[in-house]
Amino acid sequence: MQKNQTFYLILILLSFIFFSILPISKSIPVKSVKMDQNSQQSTTPSSGVYIVYTEKPSDGVEPESFHLSTLSSVLGGEEAAKDSLIYVYKNAATGFSAKLTPEQVSELQKQPGVIQVVPSQTLQLHAGGLGTNMRV
Repeated sequence: MQKNQTFYLILILLSFIFFSILPISKSIPVKSVKMDQNSQQSTTPSSGVYIVYTEKPSDGVEPESFHLSTLSSVLGGEEAAKDSLIYVYKNAATGFSAKLTPEQVSELQKQPGVIQVVPSQTLQLHAGGLGTNMRV
């Protein structure tokens, strides 16, 4: 009987610890943007993340290579384009997100195949009446 009580006590304690740590683990960022300390774009205070909507690449052309070549023409090379590229959109929309300066955005808007460039926005969900301790 004593073994059963000890087992349940340990189980309850571990469950409490797990559910106490769970909200903390959800607040840890999943992906961080790699910043090159030698590049101008990481030190420029006016740089930001932009979403670039593009035309769909020709059949047989991979979206990521199409977007890298578009970025390379503005940033001056494929390595700089890879460092700037954050995400490639392929399903609902065609495009990519990248860390760019306003000058680079201006140049990118002139590139063939680029439809629109907009600043990325992070929106916060409002929990409404759920209370402050609930996480959505």
